[in-house]
Amino acid sequence: MGFNELLKDLDQSASVQAAGIRRGYGGPPARTVSVTAGLARLRCASLLKPLYAWVSAAHIPDADRWRRHAEPAVIVSSNADTLNLWLAVGPRVILDDLRSRTGIAWSPPNGDPSRFGSVEVAADEVAAVYAVFAQAAVAGDPIAETILGWMRQVSASQAFGVREAIRSPGAGVKSGWYGAPEETCLRTHTVAIVPRGGTRVTVAVGMTALPYTDAREREVYAEKVGKGMHVEPEHEKVAGRLLRGLLVTTLDELGHFRDGPGK
Repeated sequence: MGFNELLKDLDQSASVQAAGIRRGYGGPPARTVSVTAGLARLRCASLLKPLYAWVSAAHIPDADRWRRHAEPAVIVSSNADTLNLWLAVGPRVILDDLRSRTGIAWSPPNGDPSRFGSVEVAADEVAAVYAVFAQAAVAGDPIAETILGWMRQVSASQAFGVREAIRSPGAGVKSGWYGAPEETCLRTHTVAIVPRGGTRVTVAVGMTALPYTDAREREVYAEKVGKGMHVEPEHEKVAGRLLRGLLVTTLDELGHFRDGPGK
């Protein structure tokens, strides 16, 4: 199934993006793919948590303290621990460090800079940054290597079936999900990293913001969020199938499956 088939019945109020990068010395020529429907930039806070953890390590001298917050930020998507890193280092420092390492410039959110989740990005930017991160990990950067290991520990309940869909049980995955009270959509997004041996890596990103307009459903959703209850099943219902389709199609366009499934 191609992108056209995936997106042909998309609601006009929806926004969907997907992007992928395949590159590495000793492998096939570098390839990229991307598609955008709707807004050019989206909020996808949880996709950026491993990246914030990566660059914040150099700015927190106490390695145990860094790990105490970085590990749950990546593995269980802890907002409180991400915020601790974000405020301890500073949003401008974190984003400037990411730009210097990857060439991709993101801006702190308007208004309250403590709202790390309000940074807006595009899927092709996320894929580009993760490609640098992933190659750093496989080349021996100890912090990146540790974080990629944590991404491989992200549980199935937070991976939206992505590992099974892309036939790569050992993929590093990070997903995110949220629907803010003022939004009439649910945002669900995932990045998958599939090392191919040596310094070769493949990265695929899917980002969705799909309509969620039933007033009662939104009320129940907000109540669950307020009580700290799991809302992943609601995001699975709204976006799971499309999200998996985006990643599978991205990897297929990159020629990933012609090389055989990832490990």
